[in-house]
Amino acid sequence: MPETERTTTFDPDAYLKRIGWDGEHRADPATLRGLHTAHARTIPFENLDPVRGVVPSLAPDDITAKLVHSRRGGYCYEHNTLFAGVLETLGFRVTRLAARVVVGADRFESRPRTHMTLLVEVPGDPRPHLADVGYGTIRALLEPVPLVTGAEFHAEGRRHRLVHAPDAGPLETWVLEAHGPDGADGADGWEAQYAFTLEPYAQSDFEVANWYVGAHPRSPFRRRPYLQNLTPDRHLLLDGHRLTETHTDGTVTTRELTDERDARRLVEERFEIDVPDGVLLLG
Repeated sequence: MPETERTTTFDPDAYLKRIGWDGEHRADPATLRGLHTAHARTIPFENLDPVRGVVPSLAPDDITAKLVHSRRGGYCYEHNTLFAGVLETLGFRVTRLAARVVVGADRFESRPRTHMTLLVEVPGDPRPHLADVGYGTIRALLEPVPLVTGAEFHAEGRRHRLVHAPDAGPLETWVLEAHGPDGADGADGWEAQYAFTLEPYAQSDFEVANWYVGAHPRSPFRRRPYLQNLTPDRHLLLDGHRLTETHTDGTVTTRELTDERDARRLVEERFEIDVPDGVLLLG
């Protein structure tokens, strides 16, 4: 895989304490899987900074203060920048990639590359792995998956696969697909999540994309709160006024939030997020 500059340094000890990891501190497949799942279940996905008109900082110290030392979360750039930095301190090699989120798109090219994902190389393993702790949906990866086609990956009820898509460019396009319930997302139930190539992206590239996603008036992350919290038993999502709780047995409950005070209490207690000053959750 191509060389990439190492742009972040993080103290892994505070991070590992934050996610409750008490396993090995070494670069091997089991550690990568364990850290990935623990991160996904511990640090929430949230966009409260853009909602209040603040573009999140991608500086390592700022990300650490927010996601590790505070009761806060973040979106893809924050999560995956943190995860990549910690993995590198443990001896993994990480290539930062930019992806197009293509859910519902007729043409992949109609979507900009606004999602950050990671390609991780494990010492002694010839296969790189796609890792992503910052894709804030119920279709997100719980574990990293090998970069191979023709295989289906299962993790606690979630099903994923990687396929190739036609592309006019010189690099092969990979697509992460997720399987929907009861085949609802197409003839065989598979739905494209995001598309990417293996071209490495630098920190400066993500600074620009982060500014666009966090500040552009048409960015969906500016318009309404989008929060996700995951536990082994359920997936909790707040999208604007609507709260959706999906349990592992397939039970789904939804309700509309109407009271700002109750919404704030719910976010702080159930999502484990301290709502910053200046945010109106139901505004």
